Amino acid sequence: MLEFILLLIIYIGIYSILSLSLNLIAGYTGLLSLCHAAFMAIGTYTTAIIMVNYDCNLIIALLISGVFASLFGVLIGIPTLRLKGDYLAIATLGFGEIVRNILLNWDDFTGGPMGISGIPSPKLLWFRLDSSSKIQYVILIWIFVFITYWVIRRLISSRFGRALEAIREDEIAALAMGINITKYKIFSFTIGAFFAGIAGSLWAVYNQTVTPATFTFILSVMILCMVVLGGMGNHIAVVLGAIIVVLSSEFPRLMGFSHIIPPQINQLMFGLILVIMMIYRPQGILGREKPDFEKILRRRLNKRH
Repeated sequence: MLEFILLLIIYIGIYSILSLSLNLIAGYTGLLSLCHAAFMAIGTYTTAIIMVNYDCNLIIALLISGVFASLFGVLIGIPTLRLKGDYLAIATLGFGEIVRNILLNWDDFTGGPMGISGIPSPKLLWFRLDSSSKIQYVILIWIFVFITYWVIRRLISSRFGRALEAIREDEIAALAMGINITKYKIFSFTIGAFFAGIAGSLWAVYNQTVTPATFTFILSVMILCMVVLGGMGNHIAVVLGAIIVVLSSEFPRLMGFSHIIPPQINQLMFGLILVIMMIYRPQGILGREKPDFEKILRRRLNKRH
């Protein structure tokens, strides 16, 4: 039972990084993206290929995976700048399917449908993690959850974050105020993709095997639901959303009656939670985090004096 609880904590940590990074794109910039599973897949396969062929240090693999995923964030960000709402969602959905099909059919590089297995336990500086010790992975992954939370929160509380929120609320008004909408949208996609790549890298080193079947459209929807369920534009809320979604999907196993209830009941429970939320609290459990303009103004006045 303890091993299963630790497994849930590990998955909650990985999904928390994904929901925090998507929250930057969807919650703060207002861009409806359905390709976060693709960014995660790019990070996952990059780490898998690096670790299998070179067995390099984990930090190097994480950075390379994050940077590589962020490059694709730029690639998807540039052509979709003129798209909004449903059209943007369809474009990002198409990108996600392209990535998945490349992973599925490029046998020589990605292993095709069988994926890549035999990923070695990661080395952290001079210390190699024990693949049988879930505690070590819990500590490792949650360190990166806190790093992701801190970095994104710092970004949002800066001028950069206020520009993203201005774009979300009214692009025309933001443009009139001199905000470079193109630059900020690309930066938003790039940073969000970077942290999704980090999450994918952690997924690879923990599971030690990767397959393209993991990174479907449903995974992107699931990550988006974590953000919506907790409350878009709220850091703590999206982590809470990740906890609820992971626990609800694993509830039958957690209670010990997964052999009685069919696997489809997980999806029914999850769907029921979302329907209830959309009826009674569409803003999410915690709702959007409202900026304290009085505090911001006071800080700027203090800087001038």
